[in-house]
Amino acid sequence: MLIVETIGRIRREHLVKGKSIKEIVRDLKISRNTVRRILRSGETSFSYEREVQPRPRLGSWKADLDRMLTINVGKAPREGLTLIRLFEELRALGYEGGYDAVRRYARAWSREHASQTVAVFVPLSFAPGEAYQFDWSHEIVVINGVTVTVKVAHMRLCHSRMMFFRAYPARRRRWCSTRTTAPSPFSKAPAHAASMTT
Repeated sequence: MLIVETIGRIRREHLVKGKSIKEIVRDLKISRNTVRRILRSGETSFSYEREVQPRPRLGSWKADLDRMLTINVGKAPREGLTLIRLFEELRALGYEGGYDAVRRYARAWSREHASQTVAVFVPLSFAPGEAYQFDWSHEIVVINGVTVTVKVAHMRLCHSRMMFFRAYPARRRRWCSTRTTAPSPFSKAPAHAASMTT
C-alpha cells in the first residue's frame, strides 16, 4: 500500500525536478507501472483489498471445518482446540492444503459468528416462591464473651427482597439444612436458586 508521502515524492521528482519514470523507479525501487499510475491519476491514496479470497484446496473441506468450528465453540475454553489442532485434525481427514488458509477461514468464521447475538431473557420480576439468591460469609461475633468466627448463610427472596440469615459455628452443617429448608413463611423452597458461592 502506498502512503501519501511516497505519492507526493514521486510527483515532486517527476513534475518539479523533471526526473524520468525510469530514474524514479531506480531511486525509489517502486514498480514502473505503479509510478505511471500515480503520475496519470490525481488520487492521493491507492489501496488494494482482495474482495474474494480464493481457497481452492479448502473449498471441499469447508463443511468439515465448519462442523469442527461449531463443535469447538460449544466447548469450554480450556477444552476447545487451537487452530493448529483443528488443522491437524483436518489433515488427518485427508486435507492437503496449508495451515494459513485454515487459519484465515477460521478467523473469518469467528468474526461472522461473533456478531450474531444470542437472545437472552433475564426476568426482572418473580412470582412468590419462584427464586432466591444465596451466598455465604464469614463473620466475627462474640458469643458468651468469646470471639468466634462463624459462617453465615444469606438468602434473599427475589419476589419480596426479604432477607434471611442463619449462622453456623461449624461449616459441616451448611449443606444439610440451609438450602433444603424453606423460610418459615413458605410451605416449600423456591424453585430456582442464584448462588454466589464459588
